[in-house]
Amino acid sequence: MGKGILITGTDTGVGKTLVAGGLAAVLRERGIDVGVMKPAESGCRRENGELVPEDALFLREMSRCSDDIRLINPYALEHAISPAQAAEIEGVDIKMETITRAYATLASLHELVLVEGAGGILAPLNSQLFMADLAVELGNIPVLVVARDTLGAINHTLLTINCARGEGVNVIGLVMNRTSAPSDLANVYNEEALERWANAPFLGTLPFLSKRDPERIKQAVKVNLNIGPLLAWLGR
Repeated sequence: MGKGILITGTDTGVGKTLVAGGLAAVLRERGIDVGVMKPAESGCRRENGELVPEDALFLREMSRCSDDIRLINPYALEHAISPAQAAEIEGVDIKMETITRAYATLASLHELVLVEGAGGILAPLNSQLFMADLAVELGNIPVLVVARDTLGAINHTLLTINCARGEGVNVIGLVMNRTSAPSDLANVYNEEALERWANAPFLGTLPFLSKRDPERIKQAVKVNLNIGPLLAWLGR
């Protein structure tokens, strides 16, 4: 049975998909059999009557795996709000047992499964569970936190880390992502601040990437992130 990591964020739109996809590509290049999962994806576009989970498809492309998209993404939702709210509007019942069964299948096929959450760690998955609970339900897998490199990142990141640890979830690493061109002092000092106060392995900062270009993303992760802590955890 392979290991898993939940990729969570300090907010929505911080670059979780970019980081998860880039890590999948780099780890695959290092000879690690990587699977990916996006248990619930909101904001899917509709094409020929079917919902298209673009993030999940991107993760599959980056990992170069051939798993059924229904395993990778058990729940595709149209409304661009939290999975719990979108599911309620659309009459979908998000069941944890469906997600855990899909994850178990993927973990049996791969050495590592990167699971991308939705929104932040307290984004509701269904009426009873949050993203933090997802890590617990999938076998208490550790989380990797993605933070937006902007003013306020220190507070948002420390809140996310403390929440995860309060739920008994280990924080395996922290990645800073620039979602826009650097524009203020925070961009200069955020990395130093989080290395000082987060008490978690800081893997590095990704530069601003204006387009979702697979090769550029892979190269950015390879050059800017230290994946040593992840390899050590995998026993590599």
